[in-house]
Amino acid sequence: MRADALRMLGCVRIATVRQMAQVITTEDADGRSYVRRAMNRLAELGLAETNGKDGKHRIWNLTVAGQKALAAGNELPPRPKAGTGAKPVRAGFGPHGVAVTDMILAYGGRKHLTDWQVEANHAIKEIGLSFTTDAVLALPTKTSEVRLFELDNGTMSQARLATEVWDYERYAGHRVWEGARGTIGRTFPFWQRHRYTRSQTFPRLHVVLAGKEEHLLANRLKALAADVKGIAVAVWVNTLPRLQRGEPWYEIGVDDPDRRRQRYSEPPGR
Repeated sequence: MRADALRMLGCVRIATVRQMAQVITTEDADGRSYVRRAMNRLAELGLAETNGKDGKHRIWNLTVAGQKALAAGNELPPRPKAGTGAKPVRAGFGPHGVAVTDMILAYGGRKHLTDWQVEANHAIKEIGLSFTTDAVLALPTKTSEVRLFELDNGTMSQARLATEVWDYERYAGHRVWEGARGTIGRTFPFWQRHRYTRSQTFPRLHVVLAGKEEHLLANRLKALAADVKGIAVAVWVNTLPRLQRGEPWYEIGVDDPDRRRQRYSEPPGR
């Protein structure tokens, strides 16, 4: 069980005993007491630690030694160097991280756990664009290699949330020029050349709303749909309670590369 807990924290960075029990123990059992003992033992070994709480529940994360133990055992797929998760918890972002873990569990649970990467940066220096996607799921389809996930825990303004969603269109719309000097050359989407090279379409963005009562989340969902009307990337939205109950997503944006190309200027040739 201790190895299972290490693997889970290696994937999602931070989790509570309740969340780990959902993955590590059988579906019809309440294994929180077993997980709690396992985590205390990992803490004694210096492989895991707790730096804050979500309500009354302690939030656990790996230590650097815990990350090294996972890497040495080839327990997870290779992924970019990442922090342990301790800093965000100490800075007060623990509840957001716990909600992201709840989103991950609600979407894939045990099935896709090792295919997630949290806090994935997307940046294009040339236009000064940089943002961090809460979670990315490597789940290849015929047209796209990943799915993108943003979790709003009810702490940002409606306007800020809409701006974050529009950033994905800016990212998808940016093109780069390629060709030898003095030739006509041609342009390509930045994301397709430098990030999601095995994708034919820009990955779908999933926005999950949490942190408020359900009727308020429903209002927030409607407002977001209005704020991003006409966006030219695929956007699906849901609330965390609905997702946990297995209820369907709302489509509020459709992938439209032609419209993106009209909106964003072509880069100059050399």
